[in-house]
Amino acid sequence: MCVTLLAGYQREPTMSQSDANRGDILIVDDTLPNLRYLQALLTTRGYDVRGVPSGQMALMVARNAPPDLILLDIKMPDLDGYDVCRQLKADTQTCDIPIIFISAMDAVLDKVKAFEAGGVDYITKPFQVDEIIARIENHLTIRVLQRQLQQANDELSLTNAELRQANQSLQASNEELDAFSRTMAYDLKNPFAAIIGYAELLGETFHDDPSPPAERLELIEQIMRSGRQGVRIVDALLMLARVRRDAVETGPIDMTMVFHDVRRRLDPMIRQYQAELILPDAWPLAIGYSPWIEEVWINYVSNGIKYGGQPPRVEVGATPLADGAIRFWAGDNGPGVAIGAQDKLFTHFTRLEKVGQSQGLGLAIVRRIVEKLGGEVGVERKNGQGSLFYFTLPAFRVDS
Repeated sequence: MCVTLLAGYQREPTMSQSDANRGDILIVDDTLPNLRYLQALLTTRGYDVRGVPSGQMALMVARNAPPDLILLDIKMPDLDGYDVCRQLKADTQTCDIPIIFISAMDAVLDKVKAFEAGGVDYITKPFQVDEIIARIENHLTIRVLQRQLQQANDELSLTNAELRQANQSLQASNEELDAFSRTMAYDLKNPFAAIIGYAELLGETFHDDPSPPAERLELIEQIMRSGRQGVRIVDALLMLARVRRDAVETGPIDMTMVFHDVRRRLDPMIRQYQAELILPDAWPLAIGYSPWIEEVWINYVSNGIKYGGQPPRVEVGATPLADGAIRFWAGDNGPGVAIGAQDKLFTHFTRLEKVGQSQGLGLAIVRRIVEKLGGEVGVERKNGQGSLFYFTLPAFRVDS
């Protein structure tokens, strides 16, 4: 704590540093008894106090070591209080210091002039001690809160800048990862295609043999199946990346046309398993993106065929919901998915040992697609046997 009367304007400690924590006040008054009285009054209440007798000194001291608050007299020999206040408010170094005018001039015009100059308060002499202390504490509290708010804003700005930089770095990394994954996926497809081609050529060498070795033919078939499975996995990875990355334009879906392509793609599988696929006579209109919805149906229907009954029977359909969505579903006649395993189905690389199902990326892609189109996915165990897989899409409205 320090008290400086006139000369030097340097702080001289008179109290412990722990006591000097209430604020730094500069008093400007050319009447020495008033100056000393205010210094003593505020010092005993724990403030750091400096005092100067003129406006020019006030400007010099405030700019050299800005105080937390200024008590400013109006009538002084060189610069009056109004001029001092205006100059301090025009200086970026001192413009935010709260200035309380303290003067014997009590006319309304004097007070208005003080506020126009930039003062935050006006105390008329003679003043009450409790009044001046209360006003000082009030304005110092406001100043502390303003500083805390400014600090919080600065920290928030810094955090936002760091987040923007992190997002930019993450976006750049994601773009690099996407480019790498696409390149690797396409590079992986070429060896698989070569494996399938060589296996087919090898199989053709046995066509002229009236009794080809069954074991060799089976091995060749296994090689081709593994190669095709590898291609499907790579295609699934590419689809998953596209769904995550691409933005598509949605619109009404002609589900009849979608299922025309679904049946064409699944025709070899339907014939292989001698499966029965049951379609509705008509479909309600929903909003989505047809190429992606085709992939959803491919996953649902192929799983129903692969893990259905003997022979598999898959029925698909749609049910309008009360919330304005449409629930599309595919039910099979298989053993059904256990209730405890249903929550795991739509995650990456899920294997359901009890029913021999390895879903891989298929249902993870389904979930990613449907959620990006504003719907949700799920599975239910049917009352009889089998499972019912479903997804929802917003219904198409004529006025939409």
